[in-house]
Amino acid sequence: MVRTRPDLAAARDAMIGTVAVVMTMGALHEGHATLLRAARESADHVIVTIFVNPLQFGPNEDFDRYPRTFDADFELCRRAGVDLVFAPSPAEIYPAGEPAVRVNPGPLGERLEGSSRPGFFHGVLTVVLKFLQLTRPDLAFFGEKDYQQLALIRLMARDLEVPVRIVGVPTVRESDGLALSSRNRYLSAPERQAALSLSAALRAAADAAARGLGGDAAIAAGRAVFQEREGAELDYLVLTDPDLGPAPESGAARILVAARVGATRLIDNAPAHLAPTAPAN
Repeated sequence: MVRTRPDLAAARDAMIGTVAVVMTMGALHEGHATLLRAARESADHVIVTIFVNPLQFGPNEDFDRYPRTFDADFELCRRAGVDLVFAPSPAEIYPAGEPAVRVNPGPLGERLEGSSRPGFFHGVLTVVLKFLQLTRPDLAFFGEKDYQQLALIRLMARDLEVPVRIVGVPTVRESDGLALSSRNRYLSAPERQAALSLSAALRAAADAAARGLGGDAAIAAGRAVFQEREGAELDYLVLTDPDLGPAPESGAARILVAARVGATRLIDNAPAHLAPTAPAN
């Protein structure tokens, strides 16, 4: 485990072969463990970063409340066969304070999560680019649960010529469908039950899409779940193409949802396939 740039550089220079990085904010769970296993299977060395990035928290968000469980996180990394954990302080990553120059996520970064959380993706992409520069990986693994984030990181790596392959790993879920998230630990038992509305809405929308009912009907089916259940306040539920562009008339698509359950904001998404719309009788 290292905490400074010089120690990271020395450890990275000693690595021979392919290197993968998994970037986290700590509070690791089985979803992160899945990322680590995927990285371990694909590279000779695995680096994990643990850093609660202040740039991606708004003024009314939960930076101070965000769970910090470093000892348990380090043990999970050890069991997963991680070679190196880089756990810097904010001053180590931002020695001059908040950076004057940040990565602009472009139009995609202003929609969905970017609309609900202004400036969020500027902070995400800035710290991801810094960690890519510091760790110099061949591969970087990110979970599909944060699907918009994954799409933007791929665009950044492509558009800024970052020599790394970005690998998406499917969302890990509880047996009842709830997507694993570090923020789930904020939920009371009733709130956790209410949070199942997100995955239920995704299933309803995907089912309607697969039956050829069309995109509008798919979204209506997903919204109906929130109308029928209590405890989750819907922010958005949208249907897009796999790259988050306009929804296709048929073929591969993505459904994304965000909702607030109590004081906790949750997101989820799922792939969908739009069957050709059945002709009207």
